Amino acid sequence: MRVFGIDPGSERTGYGCVDSDGRRHRLVLCGAVRAGAGVTFPEQLSIIYRELSTLLAEHRPECVAIESIFYAANARSALRLGHARGVAILAAVESGVPVVEYTPAEIKRAVVGYGRAEKPQVGQMVKLLLGLDKVPTPHDAADALAVAICHLHNHKGTPKGVPYGKGHSDGGKAAKSWRHYKPAARAVR
Repeated sequence: MRVFGIDPGSERTGYGCVDSDGRRHRLVLCGAVRAGAGVTFPEQLSIIYRELSTLLAEHRPECVAIESIFYAANARSALRLGHARGVAILAAVESGVPVVEYTPAEIKRAVVGYGRAEKPQVGQMVKLLLGLDKVPTPHDAADALAVAICHLHNHKGTPKGVPYGKGHSDGGKAAKSWRHYKPAARAVR
């Protein structure tokens, strides 16, 4: 399954694409959409929309996962973040793929195991889960990858190409979290 994660922001919108076979995750790409200095806010939104639309068309994910808004320093920041989320969601919907949302606490819980984890902890777990040499930069890209990984860990369906329940000792039922996962029993030789 290929999931495209988005960490919305008006200054910098992080994106990350991850492939998974249900057992291992692999980085496809990550980065951040940035508007240059002196660009008006409407132009920033246009840049976010165009760049995400291009990336989604190029990498053709099966799903887009996006971080939901939970907190902003003030009303103006919340409105700007809401606009950035809106154009990111529009780009995803127009690409024809399903869009799912996760709260920051859900993302941290799925990736780190603790809903109040700090950004460096999330970055380190993203690095470990994807088998990378270093934490992805900027932090917006690492956060977007965490959103994609969160969806992969919470996805109820079966990844394409992997028969339902293969390799699990739970009778084919998907584990609800990593704490409930039980590997298949090994044959004794």
